[in-house]
Amino acid sequence: MIVRNLDQDILGTDREVEAENGNWVSRRLVLADDRVGFSFHDTIIRAGTETYIHYANHIEAVYCVAGNGEIYDIEADTTHQIRDGMMYLLNNHDRHYLRGGTEDMRLICVFNPPLTGAEVHDENGHYPLLTLD
Repeated sequence: MIVRNLDQDILGTDREVEAENGNWVSRRLVLADDRVGFSFHDTIIRAGTETYIHYANHIEAVYCVAGNGEIYDIEADTTHQIRDGMMYLLNNHDRHYLRGGTEDMRLICVFNPPLTGAEVHDENGHYPLLTLD
């Protein structure tokens, strides 16, 4: 059994990763080295920000538990409002913009395959597909 506390075990460690541009911070509660087949993240998207993302190598499910924002689906030319209780699933490696709203947005995210924790978005909005040795 794995038991972790955000305040005691994640914040201020290498499992708390902040975007270089300051748009978001991802607190990575479960990673590939936990060997459970997915990773699990508590992510803050800062108000008023915009981030281009295209997970070509991962599927991501996202559930909003606080705040507000929107996701713009580039292919469908559609914008979806995000608020507490909303979920979206990037099941087609969807290219999108994630935009923070009038307040910080707190998202619970699951990635498959799992992230190792070393990933950063590249110039194409991708996370590379990293695996453990």
